[in-house]
Amino acid sequence: MASNLGGASISQTDDFETFTPTTDVEPLKRAWRNEKAAPEILPYEASLVGRIKEQIQAMEDTIEEYSRSGIDPLIVSLYQMDLDRVQFLLRSYIRSRLQKIEKYMLYILKSDELFGRLSREEITFTDRCRHDMKKHFDESVLSKLPNNYQDILKQSITSEEDDMVPEPPLDTFVVCKSKEYLEHIQLEDEEERASSRIEEPFEMEANVLHIIRYRPIKSLVESGRIDLL
Repeated sequence: MASNLGGASISQTDDFETFTPTTDVEPLKRAWRNEKAAPEILPYEASLVGRIKEQIQAMEDTIEEYSRSGIDPLIVSLYQMDLDRVQFLLRSYIRSRLQKIEKYMLYILKSDELFGRLSREEITFTDRCRHDMKKHFDESVLSKLPNNYQDILKQSITSEEDDMVPEPPLDTFVVCKSKEYLEHIQLEDEEERASSRIEEPFEMEANVLHIIRYRPIKSLVESGRIDLL
């Protein structure tokens, strides 16, 4: 009897090991870390999120089936803990993106590149936020100001640029590491290079932590060659 119980326990533990969708959880972790650390909104990981949602549904179905089948509650709790972990990562990833949309909504709407990074649900959210914000400002502030100051994007109609639109701080410093050896990384912009007498190329060894301004490496982050932490 003891032998049979022990065999069942080992079998259930092995099932738990195969239950954990590590192949997609790790990419989700990377997407979550990058989104949390990047000052701007990154391209939406549509295919990854779609697979994760399918896996979450499968995990929920498995937990429900095991609960009905009288599986050891300890094993079921392990399944539930793993499900909670995946759900937390997905929710935090989406929440980070929505927070950036709320903060930089007008800037995102001005940029075709950034707007193209949104999911369909995020586009709907952005349109609704823009409508609500404009209505709020019109009713509470702008309608009470002179006509020259009723623009939500500019300080006055004489302003040549949209100087009331918050922009993400692309020159903020981030902690990052590369997945491979990278060389000839240009950390200075054209104006800084013109004023510098000596231009030193920057190299990154794989898996070595660096603290660098985000702007020079943004394309490497978007291409997946550099991860943010």
